[in-house]
Amino acid sequence: MNESAGNLSIGKVAEATGMSVHALRFFEREGLFLRPVHRTSGGQRVYEQADVDWLLLCGRLRASGMPVATVRRFADLVRSGPGNEDERLALLREHEREVRARIAALQADLEIIHGKVVTYEEHVRAGTAAGLWSPVPSAPTPPTVP
Repeated sequence: MNESAGNLSIGKVAEATGMSVHALRFFEREGLFLRPVHRTSGGQRVYEQADVDWLLLCGRLRASGMPVATVRRFADLVRSGPGNEDERLALLREHEREVRARIAALQADLEIIHGKVVTYEEHVRAGTAAGLWSPVPSAPTPPTVP
């Protein structure tokens, strides 16, 4: 197959996007492409560079946590053409807000973890790390007398 920019095989698209062939077929089944995927007379899928560019965006949206249904909604809006840009923008802004919130939560987690790393480094360096949060059973509680 001639693999010019308008005639890319599924293998080349998988390589270009980092997606598996299985994922590309899934994206097609789920209606996530902007246009129907063309096929050769032998039934092989043929992609264009615009498909690769779109898949790279979709991959980022999915990797950042956007649900397939929302990616589909975005694709539907883009496919339907001009006139819904405000809706597309609202969808992207909402996703951006969610991603920023996850990043902030991860940053807070990282700060706690880093604090523990610093504490352990200091104790290991000083030779006082033995017993740091070791699973030692607590002392038995004396029975209470009525």
